Amino acid sequence: MSKEHSGRVTTRFGVIRHAQTQWNVEKKIQGQNDSPLTTAGLEQSRIWGGRLSGIKFDRIFSSDLGRTLSTAKGINQPLKLPVAATSRLRELDWGSWTGKRLQEVKAKTPDVLKRMEKAGWQFCAPGGETREAVWQRARAALLSATHRWPGETILTVTHEGVIKCLLYRLEKREFLPQEPALILPYHLHWLVVRDRELAIEQINAIEL
Repeated sequence: MSKEHSGRVTTRFGVIRHAQTQWNVEKKIQGQNDSPLTTAGLEQSRIWGGRLSGIKFDRIFSSDLGRTLSTAKGINQPLKLPVAATSRLRELDWGSWTGKRLQEVKAKTPDVLKRMEKAGWQFCAPGGETREAVWQRARAALLSATHRWPGETILTVTHEGVIKCLLYRLEKREFLPQEPALILPYHLHWLVVRDRELAIEQINAIEL
């Protein structure tokens, strides 16, 4: 069923990051590699499903990485929604820094890291991709979903880096270290698409 806003069809995306993984606990950079959800992460996903059951979602749209699909599966236990996945919602590719701890990167390549921290949207780990590239592909994923499922309300399971790229660009941020924090951990954020224009409806809308 289409959601109308001033005569225009609106597609809504409730965007969340995946539940806790083993590499989260170990403070390792995951990027597009995977580690399994922890026992706590599996429980998180099931709890989130219950908390989100009061919202009439039409489907789940997920990154195709294992940790997001596992999160979507746990959430979907009470919701029983169709699930679609895409590589365009994957986390930032951290290249050769993948699997390392940030402290290790700081110790081994401090000059490179310092330069990258000042690069804003052009931040790019060696052999990885830029935040600009993540913004472009994630935006394309949501616009494509709008074309496929116009007017739906879609629970979108992705990654913190992807969420930051979407929200920071729409908030016109430079993605620099001195900018204040914008998003709270484990919250749902609402994005909308009208007339192929992506916009923020509400940041930190629901605590999971």
